[in-house]
Amino acid sequence: MTNRITAMKNLKLAEEIDKVFALEADIKSAIAQTNRELFVPSGFKHNAYKLDALPIGAQQWISSPLTVAKMTTYLQPQAADKVLEIGCGSGYQAAVLSHLFRGVFTIERIEPLIIEAKQRFKALGIHNIHTRTDDGQNGWVQYASYDRILFSASTRSIPQKLIDQLSDDGIIVAPIERNGTQIITRFVKKGARLLHEELDTCKFVPVLSGTQK
Repeated sequence: MTNRITAMKNLKLAEEIDKVFALEADIKSAIAQTNRELFVPSGFKHNAYKLDALPIGAQQWISSPLTVAKMTTYLQPQAADKVLEIGCGSGYQAAVLSHLFRGVFTIERIEPLIIEAKQRFKALGIHNIHTRTDDGQNGWVQYASYDRILFSASTRSIPQKLIDQLSDDGIIVAPIERNGTQIITRFVKKGARLLHEELDTCKFVPVLSGTQK
């Protein structure tokens, strides 16, 4: 449960993001409803509401809330039902998405991180997030197709397996590695074609193959 003071902190965070990057009302509400403090390691609680990325262990990071807001916006969640996330990490991005999609399917290759994320979802009473420990590049074919796919880690290219699991007219948002930089890119599936649009620069940890106990 979130107390009144914490709720006010999360509302203020959403308002701070909105000053820097204009938010749709539903996305602003989703951020305000998600208790960021719960997803931040105890030693960094005092930084939970700053617009900074923070380490969460296992050489992974919780993205800046500003980056989460941007990725969510670029995903265009308003006309979608199901989203697949590659790279659950702390679970913060998935928790924000849970207020915008009927079903959130999130994959994490590092098992301890997904276990901790599931505990956070339970503590928050979130019941529409489905978790899996796997190499996210495989997707989650059992529940395909997805209206949206979000990479919360950088990649050089979109695996064909994931393109196949995307609905026609569906959207993939991913940080694409190119010439030493990362560019948030939105892909739209049109039959056999994947149209793309470059949106912003960013910094994510890279997608890695396999799983880690």
